[in-house]
Amino acid sequence: MQIDLQTLWYLTIGTLMVSASLLLWERQAYPGRARVLGVMAAALFAFVLGCALAMNRSHISVALGMGATNILMMLGYLLVLNAIAGLDRHRYVWSSAGALSLLALAWAIAGTHFPAAFWNHVSSLPIALTCGLTAWILLRSRTVQGLRSRPIAVAISAVHAVFYLGRAFIAPILLQQYGPDILSTIGKATMYEAVLYSVAMPMSFLMIVREEEKQHLLRLSQTDQLTGLANRHAFFEQAARIIRERQGHPVSLLAFDLDHFKAINDRHGHPVGDQILKLFAETAREEAGPDALLVRLGGEEFAALLPRCDHHQALSRGSVIARRFAITAARAEGLKTQATVSIGLAAPDCHDLAAMLASADGALYRAKALGRNRVETACPHELPATPLSHSLAS
Repeated sequence: MQIDLQTLWYLTIGTLMVSASLLLWERQAYPGRARVLGVMAAALFAFVLGCALAMNRSHISVALGMGATNILMMLGYLLVLNAIAGLDRHRYVWSSAGALSLLALAWAIAGTHFPAAFWNHVSSLPIALTCGLTAWILLRSRTVQGLRSRPIAVAISAVHAVFYLGRAFIAPILLQQYGPDILSTIGKATMYEAVLYSVAMPMSFLMIVREEEKQHLLRLSQTDQLTGLANRHAFFEQAARIIRERQGHPVSLLAFDLDHFKAINDRHGHPVGDQILKLFAETAREEAGPDALLVRLGGEEFAALLPRCDHHQALSRGSVIARRFAITAARAEGLKTQATVSIGLAAPDCHDLAAMLASADGALYRAKALGRNRVETACPHELPATPLSHSLAS
């Protein structure tokens, strides 16, 4: 059974309306992406208007009907581009308006004289260019980088761009070879592809928004809200992977405990204590190195896993963190007390996370016992248990 073009137009309009309604409904569930979902829904409504006008263009002049339809369709594609760019907080409002103005001018100057050529071939070029640019923006997007749904969305826009490039450059060759009858086949192929695009494009966009929100919630569940560092759950998951994939490179572990923190909280209140915790997290983040996995284990306890960092480098970084923290805390505006940190460095022969934590924890308690505000490094298991201390006390 063959489907006529009129039925395909109705089918395209129906799928666009359903997709647009779904996007508008989803704005309630994803308020952070309400604007881009609204822009994408507006794009689909522009397509609906373009389809409706295309179905009834016989009631108005040929050039005006074709030109207005093409401009409405281009408005839809440009809104899709802006919705995709909006994922990275970018907008192309003025450039989109300029592109529409140029297209309208082209129809007014040349389209009125060659409406069929413009409609069947030339009008495909700006659509192909816009869809190709949309695919490129998605491919380069940092916001959605790593999402499983992104390659699907890129492929949908890229395939649509290639299809319209074919309409622009291959269709004229087919027209010369097979005559005007081929236009009906090209028209049906265009409508079939339009139906697929009207379903796949908005659904892939919604997949991106949903997956992005899922990753955001996952990050929140693995992040300490006060300091912005990883929490205990994230640490054990990521640290185990780092150690497992070390490939012969050294990995070191530092354990931190802020000195006399309970007394500071009792004497000066929790706001001061929170300020000290955030100050330490900021100091450790700046000095531990770009690859360090920093975690707040709970309360005033922190840890840092240092990939590609040998024992001596880890000792040096720990010393810098402790020294800078003590100096920064003493100079911090609003703090009513001095603050220091004791640090334990795991023994260099520890190769699994549990052993490293136990070793660093033992060295940390030794640092506390020896006067605090210092780094203590655990000795290798085969050596006597005489600690190598690196004192920071004045």
